[in-house]
Amino acid sequence: MRNVFTLLSLAFMFSGGCTKQMTKDANQITPPQFTMHPIGYVRRDQDKTMIVIDKQYQPALLGLGKQKHVHVFYWFDKNDTPGKRAILQVHPRGNNENPLTGVFATRAPFRPNLIALSRCDIISVKDNIIEIADIDAFDDTPVIDLKGDFFYYYKPPKE
Repeated sequence: MRNVFTLLSLAFMFSGGCTKQMTKDANQITPPQFTMHPIGYVRRDQDKTMIVIDKQYQPALLGLGKQKHVHVFYWFDKNDTPGKRAILQVHPRGNNENPLTGVFATRAPFRPNLIALSRCDIISVKDNIIEIADIDAFDDTPVIDLKGDFFYYYKPPKE
């Protein structure tokens, strides 16, 4: 069983993006470290809001223009400080009249990992540019992933 664990751990470690250091004692595993790179950036130009994807990822946009929404995962880079990552409880919406609440129960920009998520209406997709109705992100915010509208491909079972 221990060999299976080691093989699975090594397969996971080399599958990309995550590193997990193993020792001889399987109980001594250091926490995984992840490396992420932006796939694009939020851009605001007068009255337009866009997600500009790096050209190398343009083929991954195939079919997105047929969908109504996209889930945009981005990095709260303006909050990326050790102090702000240490904030674990907030008053929702910054209102002290709201009860103190854990950040995992809120959409607060303070979190251990500064990943944000917005569901955005797609206006158009042209080349490597997705024009969206709006997003709760600043200009030049790094985009780390996109997920299309699940329900676009969902077909309910026939009765």
